[in-house]
Amino acid sequence: MSDVQHHHIKLPEGSIEKQTTTLNLGPTHPATHGVFQNIIELDGERIVSAEQTVGYIHRAFEKIAERRPLYQITTLTDRLNYCSSPINNMGWHMTCEKLLQVKTPKRVDYLRVIIMELARITDHLICNSIVGVDSGAYTGFLYVMQYRELAYEIYEEVCGSRLTTNMGRIGGFERNFTNAAFEKLEKFLAEFPKVWKEFENLFARNRIFMERLIGTGAISAERALNYGFTGPNLRAAGVDYDVRVHQPYSSYEDFDFVVPVGNTGDNYDRFLVRGKEVWESLSIINQAYQKVQAFKGAEAEVYHADVPEYYLPEKKDVYTKMEALIWHFKIIMGEIEMPKGEVYHSVEGANGELGFYLISDGGRAPYRLHFRRPSFIYYQAYSELTKDAMLSDAIMTMSSLNLIAGELDG
Repeated sequence: MSDVQHHHIKLPEGSIEKQTTTLNLGPTHPATHGVFQNIIELDGERIVSAEQTVGYIHRAFEKIAERRPLYQITTLTDRLNYCSSPINNMGWHMTCEKLLQVKTPKRVDYLRVIIMELARITDHLICNSIVGVDSGAYTGFLYVMQYRELAYEIYEEVCGSRLTTNMGRIGGFERNFTNAAFEKLEKFLAEFPKVWKEFENLFARNRIFMERLIGTGAISAERALNYGFTGPNLRAAGVDYDVRVHQPYSSYEDFDFVVPVGNTGDNYDRFLVRGKEVWESLSIINQAYQKVQAFKGAEAEVYHADVPEYYLPEKKDVYTKMEALIWHFKIIMGEIEMPKGEVYHSVEGANGELGFYLISDGGRAPYRLHFRRPSFIYYQAYSELTKDAMLSDAIMTMSSLNLIAGELDG
């Protein structure tokens, strides 16, 4: 044998002794493709730590808004949580109405409630069916999507758009609801409950589905409040905070409904809370529709407040009358008196408290505008929710939090 001495090769520190695997997680479903960077450290299949980076689709909405008159900001709100755009639109219009001290008629409030609850249903419908898809069950998603389509047809009757709706005006709606809109609403109310019941029967007590969700992605009520959780994700942890009840707007105090809450704050409770909220939204829509039907004569034709200085003239008048054309231009371009002031208004968005903090210095555009975006808050907790969980649990947690990238990045 030779006297060659064997030397250990010196490797850079940490290059081979590393016990964990680094994984760039995603895309887990369409929203995570190129939008969230989620780098996790894995010990086998167990997550040791996770680091999130946001901002990949940051469009500087708040800064853009500081250069735009009030009406031109509505289109920005469409693109926050685009699964329930009408709630964003109406939340923004109500914020403007608070600043401008515009009081809306009851019929307008009830029509808004119908559309906002319809938007909540479409949002929860997508979230819960995608939780199913991410657990390997595609059928429910395909089955309920036909009713999201019907809801979009109702939007189309009301405002002409489907996804990014740009719906409504300061003071109400741009036109009265057509008979076709009410007929489609009646069809939705008649058919959808049966379909939603079937959907819940497929999932709620499905043993495989329950084992995937129960005990995963859990958060306590105290931690959820510390992070600033609101909406279904907070209610699933056992806190019954709902903006519609605690700070009623759009005459929500006239409606009878229950705020569903969970116990554990895990993925399964979030799924159940959203499912129950769909039933409550259906009840609210039925009540609102009955209230709207009760208006007779001239009252049944009211669809906006009498505020000509802020409410856009009818389109047919804009095309045929010079006065209307001038007013249309003045309002859209911000050539109207805007009072100085500072207001905060929030609505119960499908994902939680969607807030608008507006400061006006009397100019044509807001001096400062801040959106309180629920998804941005939830994503902060993702690392804590997935620590020590399995890789497959992280996928389900992402899904059940319902992180909407447009809202998250703003």
